[in-house]
Amino acid sequence: MQKNMAVLAVFCLLALFAFAQDSPKQEQKAAAPAEYKMPPEAAKVPNPVKPTPESIEHGKKRWSYDCAMCHGADGSGKSDLASDMKLQLTDFRDPKALKDQTDGELFYIIKNGKGQMPGEVDRAKPDQIWDMVNYVRSLAKKGTPEPSKNPTP
Repeated sequence: MQKNMAVLAVFCLLALFAFAQDSPKQEQKAAAPAEYKMPPEAAKVPNPVKPTPESIEHGKKRWSYDCAMCHGADGSGKSDLASDMKLQLTDFRDPKALKDQTDGELFYIIKNGKGQMPGEVDRAKPDQIWDMVNYVRSLAKKGTPEPSKNPTP
C-alpha cells in the first residue's frame, strides 16, 4: 500500500512539473494606458444652457468640490494634489487653452473623465455639467494674472 502511495505521489509531482513546463509564465507588465479617443459627434453637441451669471455660479460651486482639488480653485492647474501626483494640468485662465475645443467636447470630458480624472456621469445631471462647461469658459475671460515686471526680493 505504501508503495502504491509513493508511486502516486511521484506521478502527481511529475504531472505538476510537466504542467508547469508547458504553461508559459506570464510576465507581469504594466498595462499601457488606453489612448484617449473622443467620439467625433461629441464635438457637435451644442450647449443648451446659456452662460448666465446663475449658470456660471452653479458651475463654480460644483467646481469647488469636484475639480478644484486638482485644477486649482482659480483654474490655474496648480494645486497641492496635482503637484503631489506630478500632473501637468491646463491653465484654464489662458484664453488659448480651450480655443480649439467645443462646448460639446468639454461636456464629454467632464461627463466621462479623461486620464486620471474621473467623470461626473454618476454625480451630476446634464444641466449641471453644462453649468461647469460655462464656468470653465468664464475662467479664460478673467484672463491670466500678469507676471510682475519688477519682482520683489
